[in-house]
Amino acid sequence: MKFSDEKLKEVEQIVKRYPEGKHKSALLPVLHLAQQEFGGWLSAETMDYVADLLKLKPIEVYEVATFYSMYNLKQVGRYMFEVCQTGPCMLNGSDDIVKYIHEKLGIRPGETTEDGMFTLKTVECLGACGYAPMMQMGKHYREHLTKEKVDAIIEECRQNAASKN
Repeated sequence: MKFSDEKLKEVEQIVKRYPEGKHKSALLPVLHLAQQEFGGWLSAETMDYVADLLKLKPIEVYEVATFYSMYNLKQVGRYMFEVCQTGPCMLNGSDDIVKYIHEKLGIRPGETTEDGMFTLKTVECLGACGYAPMMQMGKHYREHLTKEKVDAIIEECRQNAASKN
C-alpha cells in the first residue's frame, strides 16, 4: 500500500501548511486522502501507513479515525446514506426515515446491502437543522426527507449506477 507520487506530493503540501513540529495537524486531511485513495474506507493497514507517513504512533491515528463519523472503518457501499440523528432531525422524523430505509433496503445503520450498492449510517449533526430530516450523500445534502423522497433517491442511485456500468 502506497500513495501515488501525485498523492504523496499532496500529502507534503498538506504537512507544509502547519508549523514545524505540528505535523499531527495534517492527520485529518491526510486520512481523507487515504480514504479516497484506498477504496472509501480506512483499514488498519491504511491507518498504519498514514501513521508512518506522518511519523505518528498508530494509536494516534486510530483514535482520530474512530472518533469521527466521516471516516469509514469497514468497506462501504457505492452510495452512503448518512442520516442525521440529532434533536431537530429526530423531532422531524429522522428515526422514521432510518426505519424506512431499513424496510426498503434491508439494512440497519452500519450495514451495506448485499450487492454493495448502499450503506446506511447514522451521524451526528450535519448543520442543516432547518432542513430536517436530512441526510448527506457524499458531498450533497438531501433535505426535508419523506418516504417518497427516499424512494426517488434510491431510484436515482440505481439509475446512476446502471448508466456507469
